[in-house]
Amino acid sequence: MHSLLRWVILILLIYTIIRSFQGKAGKEARFLTIVTHIMLLIGIAQWFLGNWGLKLIQANGMGAVMKTPAQRFFVIEHTLTMLIATVLITMGGVYLRKQKSSAKWLYVVALILILSRIPWPFLSPGIARGLFPGMGV
Repeated sequence: MHSLLRWVILILLIYTIIRSFQGKAGKEARFLTIVTHIMLLIGIAQWFLGNWGLKLIQANGMGAVMKTPAQRFFVIEHTLTMLIATVLITMGGVYLRKQKSSAKWLYVVALILILSRIPWPFLSPGIARGLFPGMGV
């Protein structure tokens, strides 16, 4: 679910950016915020319950996790970057409702952050994931 929702978020985010630069963004921004928060909740659950978060830190220690690029990517870099992007998307929605022109730039920064920390198939082994669930790297 986490892997599939990224496509929904990317499409909605790009569409919202286009609409906000046209001055016409509205309901799509709210839907983007809702889907992003659902994704955040799924990600938090995976971090606490899955193998690439708290359990990894408990098993290896934070020092070892920070020394291993793939572990550091998922435990720290991906997690914090996506949390920051979620905050920016949320702020963008609030600014959009208040009709502040800076909302579109919050969305653009969020898109850049998200694109920088998705585990794309072309990234190094251990980090790379398929484009869709079940798809090889």
